[in-house]
Amino acid sequence: MSHTPVEQSVMDLIVLFHKYTKPDDKIDKRGLLKMLRENFPNFLNACEKKGKDFLAHIFEDEDKNHDKKIEFSEFLSVLGVIATDYHNHSHGAPLCSGGGH
Repeated sequence: MSHTPVEQSVMDLIVLFHKYTKPDDKIDKRGLLKMLRENFPNFLNACEKKGKDFLAHIFEDEDKNHDKKIEFSEFLSVLGVIATDYHNHSHGAPLCSGGGH
């Protein structure tokens, strides 16, 4: 059975997560920052132009259980921050204008 486009998008997020995980199925800070730099350069460039260092605190902000690793639900939270900003951008807000990061 083939996946719907939305199901495939979710599967693609899982593949993205696994690309940067360690054997414990979690991402460390270095891996998360690498993932963001490699996959969200336009967003990060917009933040830098505004004088915002999105990368500076995102790991600590989203590591909800403070175990120094990002599990899948925390990874989705990171993506949620970025996706919300892109949603606001679709309504005319400048890129990297929200989220408080």
